[in-house]
Formats: sequence, C-alpha cells, structure tokens
Amino acid sequence: MAAVTRRPNSAPADDAGVSPPDDVGVPRVGDPAVSPPDDVGAVARLLGRPPAGSFAVVVRRVDGTPAVIENEPWLDDGTPMPTRYWLVDRAVRAAVSRLESSGGVRRAAAAVPADAVADAHARYASGRGDLADAVVRRAGRAPGPVPAGGVGGTRQGVKCLHAHVAWYLAGGDDPVGAWAASEIDLDRSAFTGGRAAR
Repeated sequence: MAAVTRRPNSAPADDAGVSPPDDVGVPRVGDPAVSPPDDVGAVARLLGRPPAGSFAVVVRRVDGTPAVIENEPWLDDGTPMPTRYWLVDRAVRAAVSRLESSGGVRRAAAAVPADAVADAHARYASGRGDLADAVVRRAGRAPGPVPAGGVGGTRQGVKCLHAHVAWYLAGGDDPVGAWAASEIDLDRSAFTGGRAAR
C-alpha cells in the first residue's frame, strides 16, 4: 500500500506536523514496503541534513517533491520523536515561519477555541500511540521511551504552527492547521496525498 523510507542514524529538523486512520491509500509509517530511494535524498536536501529516522512521504507537490513526511515514533537511536508529521516543503515552511514571526502562534491561540485545540492534541497523541503500538508489535519491543504530548510535542495550547500545518495537510482534522493554512493562503491544489487528495 505505502512507502516507508528507512534512514540510517542522523538528526531531526525544525518542527512540523497525522493522517487519520481512515486515510486509505496514503503512505503510512510502519508499512512493509520501501519508498523510492530518491525520497531520502530529496528529504535530506529539504531539511538541510539527513533525516534521523524512518519516515513515509504522505504529501507531495504535484511534481512529486516531498512536502510532508510522517515519522516513526522513535528515531534510529531510540530517541522519542514527538512530532509525527513534519513539514518539509520549503515554501510552505517559510510562509509558516513568517506567520509565526508576526505573532501567528498568539493569534492562532486566540482564534481557535481552547477545547478544540485540546481535542486536537488528544487525537494526535492517540494516533501516534497507535503507531507506536504497531512499531512495538513489529519490533517486539519499544526502541526507547514512548513519546508523549500532542501536536508539536505539547499537551496544551499552540506551540508550533509548522506541526499543525503538516498535520492538516496530511489529512488531520486540525483546527489550528486549518486556521494557519487560511492565513498563508495555502493552495492545496499544489499538493497530492493527505487533505489535498480530498
């Protein structure tokens, strides 16, 4: 069904963003297939360094360039990876960074009801927990401490718009990601997979 890219040891990038379990046809971390080797190089170029663990490209630009990756819950060295969905698209990352630098996190926290944000964090954490359980079943053990927290590794409030936009693009029902995407006039027709496929 999907492509998973296995990476040798390296280090994580800046923060980014969960496709819901019913996203049939969207690549998922933990699938047994191996993604095209070009994905590792493309993601490394977008991050500016090699990825630190296994991932699947879940959203691409229409030209095939990776835009959002889904990380396994642990990096190759067993370090917990709290950010399940990571925004690797340079243009969207830059637009979200500009939004954050102009007070976007504070504005998002004011615009999106706190109970909706808390619900999003709980759903994100639950989805990553399900993925962690699948990794443990496959490997026979947890490679390290189990990652905790919601979107961007936090349990409450708004921390990182990159993480929210990544989850939103990947198909997650993230009200903060939807707000941020609207603020930057994100054109979903430029992407395939995740929410763009709907």
